[in-house]
Order: sequence, then structure tokens, then C-alpha cells
Amino acid sequence: MAVVVNSSDELKHKEFMQRIEAGEKIEASDWMPEEYRTALIKLISMHGISEIMGALPEKEWTPKAPSLYRKLGIMAKVQDEMGHGQLLLRVAEDLIKPLGKTREDLMQDLFKGDLKFHNVFHWKTESWADAGLIGWLVDGAAIITQTNMLDASYAPYARALKRIAAEEVFHAQHGEAISVALAKGTKEQKEMLQDALNRWWPALLMFFGPPTSETTGTSKQDITIKYKIRKNTNEDLRQFYLTKYIPRIQGIGLTIPDETIYLDSETKNWVYKQPDWDYFKKIISNNGPMSQQRLRLRKISYENNAWVREALGLNSEVGI
Repeated sequence: MAVVVNSSDELKHKEFMQRIEAGEKIEASDWMPEEYRTALIKLISMHGISEIMGALPEKEWTPKAPSLYRKLGIMAKVQDEMGHGQLLLRVAEDLIKPLGKTREDLMQDLFKGDLKFHNVFHWKTESWADAGLIGWLVDGAAIITQTNMLDASYAPYARALKRIAAEEVFHAQHGEAISVALAKGTKEQKEMLQDALNRWWPALLMFFGPPTSETTGTSKQDITIKYKIRKNTNEDLRQFYLTKYIPRIQGIGLTIPDETIYLDSETKNWVYKQPDWDYFKKIISNNGPMSQQRLRLRKISYENNAWVREALGLNSEVGI
């Protein structure tokens, strides 16, 4: 939908775009078009909430980790993800303050279904191999997405991403170590890992979102590219991902669960069986396999820990 602006805003918008094109960074206190602010709020709040919700699938396997060593590793990873979420919600908070909103509003938006979390975290985990694949292949996809925005025009987000992306590299290494250990293990362990890949493959393809459709007009990804928040399209990122990870997956003896997939020798792009994008729409509407269970867990946790937020609020009033 077109944004109506007056002549003064048109001039500000022109100057803003000149700054963007010149590679300047935008700070929270700078003037920005509402379209830019809205795009940032949607992206960063979803990213922040997804870091928090994304810790839940692995948290489910923390008590069932096969050794103390693995338990400590996955606990550290879950702790990192929660920290990423808090950092990003703080960045989002600067953007929503001028609109009279707070982080409390963001959490309530999540519970009401107005704020979505990433599609990949609606899936069910069924074995320890799932925990390994999430760390290796899901976090690997996240690194590609985040690297695509390390030079984002919005400076606070770019700064946060530099720290987050660095830690995600360790998470991916942690998940890869679990996956490789299973691949080199017993026949049952190898089969468990292959089964996990078979179940998670559609989610991995959906991770980056659907390709831009020429029939649907301007998409969210077009807006973020326009304002230099991100560089590449969803399909570009998916191709980067396939190029990087297919050889690694095959290298540890796993089979890609798509008999049609191949690398086009002319375009150098991977041709693959498209996931069910109608199911993708169902998932992001909080109708995935574990959507409601994880939302309920997050809400219970949020309500049970209300006293902590209240105590911190009282302490801040007296300067403690």
C-alpha cells in the first residue's frame, strides 16, 4: 500500500534515501520514514522473539542429553539464544518507543498472534539427532541470514548482529560436532541422524521464506532491500545455503531427502523440489506441529516470572 507523505516529508525522505545510498548508518534518534521504521520493527521484533522461541526445541532435549558434556554444551547454547533475544528486543524497543509501545506490548503481541516467530521453530523435535541438526543446519541457515544484514543501514541492528553472528558460529560448530559423532557412531545412530534430516529438510528449505512472486507486488524482502537493511533475496540466500551445506551433509554419509535435486551446470543454481508453501503459510499462522505448545510454554514462563520484572521495576525507581 502506498504511503502518503506531505512535501516536507518528501524532502526528508529524499535526504534519507541519499544517506542510505551513500552508505551512511541510521541511528534510533534519526528521522526515518514510517515505512522504514515499520519494516525494522517487524524484522527485529520477529528476530528477537524467534531467538527466545528458538531456544525451546533444544531446551526440550537438555534433560535428555546423552552425557554431562553434551548437557553443558546445549545449556550454554540455550542461554546464548535467550541473551540474543533480549539484546534484539532492546533494539526493537528504541523503535517502538516513539509509537508509545514497550517490550511488554511485544510479548503480548506474540501471545495474541500478532507477532510471529520464525517458521522453523514450530517443528517438533523427536530425537537427540534433532538437537544436533538444529545447531548445525538451522543455526547455519541463521548465520547466512544474519551475515546478509551485517552491513544493515540501521546501525543498532548491525551492531547487535555482529555479536550474535559471532556466537552463532560456535552454535553451528556445536551442532556439527553432535551430528558428526552420530554419523560416525552405530548403525542406529546413523539412522537416527538420517531420519532427523528427512523430517527437517522441508523446514530447512522454508527457513529463508518463499521466493518473491512477480504476481504479488512489492514484498517484505523488496522493502528491506530497498532500504539496504538486507542485500539478497530469499532465493539468493537459499542457494547460498544449499551450495555450502549439501557437500557437507553428503560428506558425513547422509542422503539429501530429495531425489530430484541437482546443480544446474549453466546457472550454477540448485534445482530442488519445492516445499509445500501452503503449509508454510499454515505454520506461520501458529498452526504448525508445536506452535501452540511452545506459545503456551512461553506464556506460562512469562506469567510465572512476572514478580521478577516487578521487583526490577521497583528497584529501578529507588536507584538500585
